[in-house]
Amino acid sequence: MSIPEKQWEVRLAKHVEDDLTLEHFDVVEVAVPEPGDGEVLVRVDYVSVAAAFKEFMKSDCQIPGVPPWKVGEPAGAGGVGTVVKSNSPDLAVGDLVQSFGPWQEYWSGPAQQFIKQNPQYVPSPVYFLSQGPTAYYGMATLAQAGEGDVVFVTGAAGGVGSLAGQIAKARGAKVIGSAGSQAKVDWLVNELGFDAAFNYKDGPVADRLRELAPDGISVFFDNVGGEQFEAAVQAARPHARFALCGALSNQNDGAEHPRFDLMTAITKHLEIRPFACYHLPEQIQDWVVHFGQWLQEGKFVFPHTIVEGGVKTAPQALLSLLAGEYTGNVTVEFS
Repeated sequence: MSIPEKQWEVRLAKHVEDDLTLEHFDVVEVAVPEPGDGEVLVRVDYVSVAAAFKEFMKSDCQIPGVPPWKVGEPAGAGGVGTVVKSNSPDLAVGDLVQSFGPWQEYWSGPAQQFIKQNPQYVPSPVYFLSQGPTAYYGMATLAQAGEGDVVFVTGAAGGVGSLAGQIAKARGAKVIGSAGSQAKVDWLVNELGFDAAFNYKDGPVADRLRELAPDGISVFFDNVGGEQFEAAVQAARPHARFALCGALSNQNDGAEHPRFDLMTAITKHLEIRPFACYHLPEQIQDWVVHFGQWLQEGKFVFPHTIVEGGVKTAPQALLSLLAGEYTGNVTVEFS
């Protein structure tokens, strides 16, 4: 296998203060590193792209435990790749591995920083880059959605929401999703098996929830915040569980934070469970076990978009994701 001397790398040019543009990125040519003793060289095949990356690009990143990306240094994400050179007995040339690393065409480092994956478990290596651990942790572990529940998922056509809704369905719940276009609404119902979905732009969200969940919702999985959060509080049954995963309305549109009807929350005994998933080994394992089983049983679809064009297309892929142009999990094909 021929290994080039140079590779392309995407760096953060400046921190984000308002709108994210291509000017926040630099694409530079750098040397392909030579692995040392106990290290491997990995050709990066796919990397994930997620809405949370915009927060990482702010100097005052608000995600606990996650340091902001530094100006002049490579942007980074989870990815899968193929070992092309090995100085370690733990990994061989040709092994499929998963790790976190910079947006560049080759990674090099100690073998232990890479997780060897078996490609026979899933139809494509892209499946290892799903946001399933986040969706499963919020929907199954925290909200404990299951039989008898009526679940409302905001941002349901996104990488987390599209999986969270299916997880609730697989566990026996009725699922309602919201999205930003009729095409996405149809996709949620016809392709992913949601019981109902609606375009949140078409009118008051509270009205749609009264129509689709006349007896109220018992689980709320929120990726958006804003008006949809406020409507969910009003539509909630007593003791409803709120798994709060994101606030895209604030992040992308600069919308005001949702007004929290505290008295309603108190009288309904709402359980507010905000969370961040760090994709710890046990969280990944919880997801992988159920994901594989549901795929085999035909209960699950992995909604994803693959953006072709190599590492240079990663910045535009992030901008397009934030603009709502994709459905499901988004990955960029590097090689």
